[in-house]
Amino acid sequence: MLIAQITDIHLGFEPDTPDEFNRQRLDRVLAELAALSPRPDLLVLTGDLADRGDIASYQRLREALEGLPFPVHFALGNHDERATFRAVFPEVAFADGFLQYAIEGEALRLLVLDTLEEGRHGGAFCDARARWLAARLDEAPGHPTLIVLHHPPMEVGIAWMNTDPAEPWVSRLAEELAGRDNVVGLICGHIHRAITARWEGHLVATCPSTAPQVGLDLRPLDPDHPDDRALIVADAPGYALHWWNGRELITHWDSAGEKDVLARFDARLQGMVRHMMAERPGRAAAE
Repeated sequence: MLIAQITDIHLGFEPDTPDEFNRQRLDRVLAELAALSPRPDLLVLTGDLADRGDIASYQRLREALEGLPFPVHFALGNHDERATFRAVFPEVAFADGFLQYAIEGEALRLLVLDTLEEGRHGGAFCDARARWLAARLDEAPGHPTLIVLHHPPMEVGIAWMNTDPAEPWVSRLAEELAGRDNVVGLICGHIHRAITARWEGHLVATCPSTAPQVGLDLRPLDPDHPDDRALIVADAPGYALHWWNGRELITHWDSAGEKDVLARFDARLQGMVRHMMAERPGRAAAE
């Protein structure tokens, strides 16, 4: 099963500008995903879909997603607003007022969580959301399950974007996932960078954004003393591909756009490729 992920789209950062920079970056990523072979089985958008949570931006997002050759699923981030999102995407299922739902795949099950607390930059995960997650996990304790959410529950080292491990929502999520051997990992957005970490025994992967990225700077930060560090940088728009091979989850990150090709699989390199693949036990046995 191949899962494509994009995140932190921030449409409407330039209000009333249909062809804004963030829309151009989104379109580049979507075009690349649509042309992939093998084709993703589905696409998940992990929050901050709009920059201000306004109707017009969600309408432009819906327009941008039309005609894609795979199903599209959503999570909400701290820049989103539930009411306006729901007005434009009424078909998306909410549970107890939160955008939480299961994607039932034969090979892999996805549980989408809602970590939005409107008016707050960081994450949230209340008792109602935790009960929903526990009930869904209890439904299929033996089915490999991937958790999808906007906010990563761990520190990432970038001071102004960090999640504090002491935040109550983090421990509440950890409690619900404790001992769940069928949870194969968590995929997130929010940080605008590709990051992996081990958290509470689970692998967590964050996806680079389609909007501009957060600068990589691991120095401590004093909010009372600006130091002219780069907070946002215009690296190429990114995406993730999560491949479930039936045993484990493998994550690849890439960026959209032309790349300088330095070697191709042609007659000159056929011998090298053949030799490398022949070393594999299954291949040698077959021959």
